[in-house]
Amino acid sequence: MGAVGIITKHEIVLAITGGLFVLEALSVMVQVISFKLTGKRIFKMAPIHHHFEKKGWPESTVVIRFWIISIILAMIGLATLKLR
Repeated sequence: MGAVGIITKHEIVLAITGGLFVLEALSVMVQVISFKLTGKRIFKMAPIHHHFEKKGWPESTVVIRFWIISIILAMIGLATLKLR
């Protein structure tokens, strides 16, 4: 997907479509930076899907909500493409 996004010069659409992956990676980066600078954690556990599981959400609930978010982001990404 990354190569296709770069070749077609739609890097922003790639970031929108893969927004959940971006969110997961950012949650880890924020957690590490915060812990190194302040000694405190922002999330109970990183990546963020583990944080929700630690808060007591069942795994199936986390997965279904992430599916819904992914579908919404995919539709937004497709809507931003210009048809030629």
